Amino acid sequence: MAAPNDRAPLAERVEELLAADGPLPIVAAGDPVLRRPAEPFDGQLEPALLARFFEALRHTMHAAPGVGLAAPQVGVGLRIAVVEDPAAVPDEVRLARGRVPQPFRVLVNPSYTPVGGSRAAFFEGCLSVPGWQAVVARHAEVRLHGEDERGRALDELVSGWPARIVQHETDHLDGTLYLDRAELRSLSSQTEMAQRWTQPTPEAAAAALGFALP
Repeated sequence: MAAPNDRAPLAERVEELLAADGPLPIVAAGDPVLRRPAEPFDGQLEPALLARFFEALRHTMHAAPGVGLAAPQVGVGLRIAVVEDPAAVPDEVRLARGRVPQPFRVLVNPSYTPVGGSRAAFFEGCLSVPGWQAVVARHAEVRLHGEDERGRALDELVSGWPARIVQHETDHLDGTLYLDRAELRSLSSQTEMAQRWTQPTPEAAAAALGFALP
């Protein structure tokens, strides 16, 4: 399927994307859409098309698989993201990372503000940067603002791994990739990750690769 025309209205671009069956194509780092601040959602898609787009994002996130997906990652510059995390990880990982199951949800026009000064550093990956992971220090707790898929206001405290997901996906909507915030000395291929750095925390990687943790 051809990529949507950047000059086409957003609704036409979304209709074009949804015309094909199956997961939407995920754009990779280097595509300018990932580096432009997304346009706030203000009714650019009529309700039926918007609902179809939400479902397509969910299907694409599951197929990838991932725990979050922002609209720019499928070439649509709108401030919309979806998240869902079954947190099917060992207990030691869950405890170290504060990773708890998150049901599927839609974030419309999300933003976050840090709560307190605590930061946590863990390896992250990104569906738009396939094959690599790097350590990113992020706020341990944030206040999430925005709306859900029905336009209801969101104002909630989020901590642990869910806070990391919120920050990662909201950053996408600001044109920021996780690599912009990463400790680049930690950058590791998926093969090296599997062989060396699967521990619950990145302390061993920090010691071996020579970078500091917060």
